[in-house]
Amino acid sequence: MNLPPHVSRPLLLVVLLLAGAVSLHSQRVRGELHIAVHDEQGAALAPSAVLVSEANQVHLAFAVGPDGHYVARGLPFGLYRLDLVEQGFAAWSGLIAIRSEVPVHVTAMLGLAAVKTQVQVTDSATLVDPNRTGALYPIGRQAISEEVAAQPGRDISDLVDDLPGWLYEANGVLHPRGSEYDVQYVVDGLPITENRSPAFAPAFDADDVDSMRVLTAGYPAEYGRKLGGVIEITTENNAPSGLHGQMDAGGGSFSGFDSSAAVSYVRGANRFSASGNGFHTDRYLDPPVLANYTNRANADGFSAAYEHDFSESDRLLFSVTHNEVRFLTPNELVQQEAGQRQDLTNAETAGRIYFQHTFSPDLLASFSGSVRDSAATLSSNPLSTPVIVAQDRGYREGYARGDLAGHHGRHDWKVGIDSIFSPVHEQLAYSITDPSQFDPDTQQQFQFSSRRWDVEPSAYAQDQIRLGNWNVSAGLRFDHYGLVAHETAWSPRLGISRHFSSLGLLVHASYDRVFQTPAVENLLLASSPELDSLSSLVVRLPVRPARGNYYEAGITKALFGRLRLEANVFRRDFHNYSDDDVLLDTGVSFPIAFAEARIVGEEVRLQVPHWGRFSGYLSYANQSGIGHGPITGGLFLGSDAADVSDVSRFAVSQDQRNTFRAGLRLQAQRRIWLAMGAQYGSGLPAEVEDADPDFLQSQYGAAILNKVNLETGRVLPSFSVDAGAGVEFYRKESRSATFQIQAANLADRINVINFASLFSGTAVAAPRSVSARLRLTF
Repeated sequence: MNLPPHVSRPLLLVVLLLAGAVSLHSQRVRGELHIAVHDEQGAALAPSAVLVSEANQVHLAFAVGPDGHYVARGLPFGLYRLDLVEQGFAAWSGLIAIRSEVPVHVTAMLGLAAVKTQVQVTDSATLVDPNRTGALYPIGRQAISEEVAAQPGRDISDLVDDLPGWLYEANGVLHPRGSEYDVQYVVDGLPITENRSPAFAPAFDADDVDSMRVLTAGYPAEYGRKLGGVIEITTENNAPSGLHGQMDAGGGSFSGFDSSAAVSYVRGANRFSASGNGFHTDRYLDPPVLANYTNRANADGFSAAYEHDFSESDRLLFSVTHNEVRFLTPNELVQQEAGQRQDLTNAETAGRIYFQHTFSPDLLASFSGSVRDSAATLSSNPLSTPVIVAQDRGYREGYARGDLAGHHGRHDWKVGIDSIFSPVHEQLAYSITDPSQFDPDTQQQFQFSSRRWDVEPSAYAQDQIRLGNWNVSAGLRFDHYGLVAHETAWSPRLGISRHFSSLGLLVHASYDRVFQTPAVENLLLASSPELDSLSSLVVRLPVRPARGNYYEAGITKALFGRLRLEANVFRRDFHNYSDDDVLLDTGVSFPIAFAEARIVGEEVRLQVPHWGRFSGYLSYANQSGIGHGPITGGLFLGSDAADVSDVSRFAVSQDQRNTFRAGLRLQAQRRIWLAMGAQYGSGLPAEVEDADPDFLQSQYGAAILNKVNLETGRVLPSFSVDAGAGVEFYRKESRSATFQIQAANLADRINVINFASLFSGTAVAAPRSVSARLRLTF
């Protein structure tokens, strides 16, 4: 492949910067623990073991192998407690720090039962990670397995939405700390930077997920491109030996049904896993009216992976996934009366290869590459109004990455390079059926087709330094972006923290310079000169990457050895602040940008990981976001084009001043648990400028309009209460049967998420609903 000069020169610079780091690897930010156990004579022992980190919500129970060895994989960085118990020997317990991808080796000698070989430690010792330098929220296996989403495809995003600083907009779109669409998922080290909300991509299967970590500040330099928030997802890494499996079947309101099955086989150095899933629902997206017209969806998917350890130093992994969802766009009243039907399909297939080699106990290198094919299609029937639209867009992304990770004295360092090579294609055709909804000179029919390469090389170096009770995280990242605009950036990252062990207190502060690439969805369309013919007045500005400065300071405090308090204040300053707009009234969205924005806020979360039979959390977030023009990127037609030079200030679409969330879980009996949750939001801005209330009521109905304050331009506050329960009615060794049920919005309250102009963004949250699931394991 011959690359153009504006791509080849930055790519060459990246290679020269890190010529020594030639092995490729994806972003893992996870470590592993190698355990060896023997008695006083050196004979191997096979005790039962438990590995716990309250700060990371990790609780891993396993049996050490007959040879006295075990490898715990995919461990989030942090402090862990390891307990070993073998009949006839004294129990062993110790604290272990996982700080790097370089494996940690622990050798434990168990003495006879009358001999005390190790000072016992408690779970409270792992409540606070003493080396963390930024805000980080873990989500453990228990929370993931007990989540039964009211709407399919939202299990993971519902859990993230419960965290401070994160807000839902229409159709399950997550917005972290005021950022529009700038969410990065990292799935087993593979970064995915495109929009993953239900309307844009198939959902991840939550049954495959073992744990998650959610970051909104203090980013390692290896993270780039989309940095509103990062969601690290780790699938099952520690399946027990032999053949094991899991089957789930569930259903509930809105004619919902979902099922999944997974199987794993582990023998010696070989590990194989496979899974499949599917669902049907009559409420997939968030409709614009109460009636929930044309909103059904069907989905299916599968995954398979094979992993082999050639030795303790060499590991190879192959994996493949495919997911597809087919759904309808929910109609508004006028569209339903006309008989509109719009069908959409999102499909994604990905393959990955990963290899790692451990040179020494202090140095690790690895290689990873992936190919991902993503496609989205949209078609409208002849009765659609105000426009008939058809679209076919997608990309085939190649990704490669290389790291060296090492440990030396006080330093845990890492350097690497990566690049995206992605041909992007877009096709669109529309035909206006109701000219009264558009400016008089708008072109009535239009067809568009384009294809272009996106090449994005990058490089980074980072170091985590421990100086007694002080910790410093420092990094530098280089990025080149080359899809529509062509820009480069250097992004420094710095974090510092001080741990007061006697107080169980961590004080931290961080600075992140970010370079965020525009959303790829319909970017070629919005950038094409062909659209200049759509109207007599067209403004088309290239959408450049956003540049931002993130500041955060906060504390983490252990209370009574049972609770963890986290409090943060933050500020984000943006240039070329990202947003989105809709082409005419087609529902086809594309990225735009404003000159500047500033987001400030405070977050507090009190969590009880375990206190007797109880666990839970209480959180509050205050967030204020102000942007101002002029508009610096995007496509604007007719009357909208006349406003691009407006320099006035406005509240960004995620400007929700007060958000409360709470959850409480009770282990009522050994095999029965009960849970309650509640959410309150003070309301998002509404697009109601120059709106005619009578016209709006005729389109949405009085029930929806009564939830909007047209004078203040705000959606009225939302509130909902949820409840859940579960029972494990059978368990014997690895075989179990569990039943769970969850009820959402118990009061059946009408909660409006967004309120925008006709055909472009009004959304109503789900009414009272019930979901249930049966899970069998073997």
